[in-house]
Order: sequence, then structure tokens, then C-alpha cells
Amino acid sequence: MELKGKVVIVTGGARDIGREVSVKLAKLGAKVCVNYFDNKEDADETLKLIKEFGGEAIIAQGDMTKLADAERLVAETCAAFGDRVDGLVNVAGGLVARKTLEEIDENFYQFLFDVNFKTMLFAMKAAVPKMTNGGSIVNFSSQAARDGGGPGASLYASSKGAVATFTRSMAKELGPKNIRVNALCPGMIATSFHDRFTKPEVREKVAASTPLRREGKPEEVADLVAYLLSDDSTFITGANIDINGGLYFS
Repeated sequence: MELKGKVVIVTGGARDIGREVSVKLAKLGAKVCVNYFDNKEDADETLKLIKEFGGEAIIAQGDMTKLADAERLVAETCAAFGDRVDGLVNVAGGLVARKTLEEIDENFYQFLFDVNFKTMLFAMKAAVPKMTNGGSIVNFSSQAARDGGGPGASLYASSKGAVATFTRSMAKELGPKNIRVNALCPGMIATSFHDRFTKPEVREKVAASTPLRREGKPEEVADLVAYLLSDDSTFITGANIDINGGLYFS
């Protein structure tokens, strides 16, 4: 499996799973644009890791909830690597906070759907016109979209469910252009996401109830992303693929 010469944008590509994805793709020969929102130090560190083994990458700041920023991100990528995009990985998103139905207000609703759905939508809208020779898009849904999520994660789960559905819709719409669109549904992956939002005892319980008896690793998710971007997966589109150690079957 290789991605030599492919131009790939990774939104939210500077830390945790996004960083592992960016580094993995660069190791396989892709030219990577690492998008970040507000932490340039994380982006600089990711770029450093890629440069250390001779990989090709740039970093680009941008708020993917703004279409103008998404379009600028694509323009910067094309200026650096040629007027094309071969792959797009939409990692940007997050839980933000846990709130019950009683606690949810309009602002929280809007923010959750903006950060998890609009970011994906605008990145795709900006990148697809540059996928003139076909391409592959990998979106990030969640196991929460399958099972409704944990306590206080109803809007997160719902926004990720929207990602899963939009992925299927775009697989149909973009298939005639030879653009494949898939999504991943990660379960418990050991990242700062769960460091912030999941209690240690809950993580231990989930890991113990997983058939593989552990949390997943960000690099394992990156391996699956690389496969879906590669020419080894050219008949896979419209899929929402579970990666959860067997914790939830769909």
C-alpha cells in the first residue's frame, strides 16, 4: 500500500488521531496539508515529525465552519503541491461538552452541528472541484452515531449520525466522478478527547468489555484511513466502517 505523489488534505490534522493520520500518509508518500484551527504549536510539531523522515507537508490554519477558510485551505494546498487534490480526510470535530436534554440550548445545538457536520460539508464543497481525476474522501463519524453515545452526548451522536448519512449521499452523487466517499466510526480510541470527556473508570470499564480488552490506538485508525485513500480500496464507497475492537457490531 502506498500513496506516493497523492495530494491529501487532513482537517484537524495536527493532534491525536489527526496527527497520526497526517504522519502515516506522509510516510506512505503523500503530500499532506495539515489543517489546524487554533493551536499552531501542535501543527508545528506534526510538521516536524513529518520532516524528520523526509516527508512532504505544509500546515494551514483555517476554521472549517467557514466556507471561505475551507476554500483558502484548498487554494494553499494547490499552490504548494499542484492544482489538484487526491484525498480529503475530515478529522475536525469533537464532543465539546456533555449536556442533558434539559441543559441543551440553541447555541450549544448550533455549535455541535457546526463543528462536526459543517466542517466536513464545507471542506468537501471546497475540495471536490479540485478532484478532477477522481479521489477519495474519508469522513469521521463515530460509534456514537451507531448506539446514541454515552451520557450527555446526544447532540454529538446526532451530528455524527448526520456525517454518516451525508457520506452515503455523497457516495452516490460523486461516484460518477470516480470520487469515493467513506466514513469511519471509531469506538474508544486513546486520545485527549477521552482524557477530557470520559472518566477513567468509564474508560476502564469500556476497555474491559471490549472483545480485544483494550482501547484502540490512533495509529490503528490512521492505518485504516490510509487504506481507504489508497488504490487498494477502489471498490469501497458509501461505507461507514466500524473500528472499535469488537465493542459494537453493525
